[in-house]
Amino acid sequence: MKGVPIVTKNTTNATFGLRLRVLLKERSLSMRRFSELTEIDTATISRIINGKRKANLQHLERFADCLEVPLMDLFEAAGYPVEQKQSDATSHTYANMIQELVNTDASVQVVEQHLANYELYSQTIEGESSILEEFEGKIDSVGSIGPLINQLKNLFETFRLHKGTASELAIIGSALLYFIIPVDVIPDYLFAVGYLDDAIAVQLTTTALEKNNRQ
Repeated sequence: MKGVPIVTKNTTNATFGLRLRVLLKERSLSMRRFSELTEIDTATISRIINGKRKANLQHLERFADCLEVPLMDLFEAAGYPVEQKQSDATSHTYANMIQELVNTDASVQVVEQHLANYELYSQTIEGESSILEEFEGKIDSVGSIGPLINQLKNLFETFRLHKGTASELAIIGSALLYFIIPVDVIPDYLFAVGYLDDAIAVQLTTTALEKNNRQ
């Protein structure tokens, strides 16, 4: 159709690059100084600014932190899908995204190994104490709301009140410990709902609980 602009990947990259260039100019930041602050090499930043490379999610997190702009604004400007708040579709979209990553990301195997180790630890007095004493503080430090945080809070209440079998509580405890203990299996970058690797851990835990209930 004539008169309707076609938005391509290159167009999005160029638009984001221009946005980034303006932000740097407003803050009187040179590309080299920006590179030092974000710990992203200058060549990569140059390619992003010139529209020759798409900024990945880790880049966006560091850009947002350095430039003191909302991360979700950069997500949208870079062409990533942004979930709509307070929408029935939000949880569905979020769950589908995490499930897709669980099915495809090789790093999930490492997350699974950590969860297996934490299952054992969650059954000890020390492990249970860590969960009960540190969970709420970690939630406060994240300062986020959304499907992931809600799921974690529900899991915590189930664990705290011992609503389940020993096997179920061990599975739940593993996810809570994963959230509490910094692991960085997948580089942390914030979604509107929380950390990606923690989200995958919760998804794996939910799947494990469903399998446990069917047995």
